[in-house]
Amino acid sequence: MSQSVTSVSTAQGALSPAAGDSPFRQFVRRFLRQKLGIAAFVVLMILFLLSLIGSAISPYDPVKPDYNVLLMPPSAEHLMGTDEFGRDVLSRVINGARISLAVGIGSVLIGSVIGAVIGLTAGYYGGRYDSLVMRSCDVMFAFPGILQAIAIIAILGPGLSNVVWAVAIYTIPQFIRIIRGSTLALKNMMYIEAARAMGIPDWSIIWKHIFPGTFSIAMVYFTMRIGTAILIAASLSFLGLGAQPPMPEWGAMLSGGRQYLMSAPHVALFPGLAILITCLAFNLFGDGLRDALDRKIID
Repeated sequence: MSQSVTSVSTAQGALSPAAGDSPFRQFVRRFLRQKLGIAAFVVLMILFLLSLIGSAISPYDPVKPDYNVLLMPPSAEHLMGTDEFGRDVLSRVINGARISLAVGIGSVLIGSVIGAVIGLTAGYYGGRYDSLVMRSCDVMFAFPGILQAIAIIAILGPGLSNVVWAVAIYTIPQFIRIIRGSTLALKNMMYIEAARAMGIPDWSIIWKHIFPGTFSIAMVYFTMRIGTAILIAASLSFLGLGAQPPMPEWGAMLSGGRQYLMSAPHVALFPGLAILITCLAFNLFGDGLRDALDRKIID
């Protein structure tokens, strides 16, 4: 009987996480099972690398025109062809990665920080402050995101920096709702009640005890929102409200190539593929993070 109990315990120990296994190692082990997440991570690392060294490896100047090779199709000399001004499309796509990633990450970072602060305090304190915050978010949710961004750009004026703020403002209520929901679930936990009973200040409880509990869901949503932010920024540039010529931004490139869809489709095809691949990679990476951070998954 004792031998059978020992064998069962040994089998259970083999199936459970190793003793002393850190949460980070458990996360890495779970994430390595997400094949699509790993593929998306590799794609994102390539994009980040291109954003860092793109200007050094691009074969041509992305903004210098060459009127001898207007609308040239893809060839050995120009792998993605040239646009209506003879500029190399590959060089512009490579250099556009830095702009699109900077706009996407920068806008979501600003929106997430502001949204996290408001969401944590609203969920923790509640009352009229919480009601005011949530009614304001409801008003913002009543309008489509692209219309909000267009309205903000109409006030601030066109330009890439204003696009960052427009997308950030659109992102704020999304993070407020997510962080507030997690805060409401955590603030009545036993360890939070114990911290209050010990006289720990509210700000310390919020940032040291509640915020870490919201970090995982916020990180997943942060990653997935970057793809949406890049898409909205590209849409604004497509409409002429974002990046201005001759800046090699993917949305602006797509806008410039739409009139050549029949005669030179490559001018719009490759920037469109860059937007598609980048947004898809961020979404798949976010899905992989969500599954890896889910503690219900048995190792």
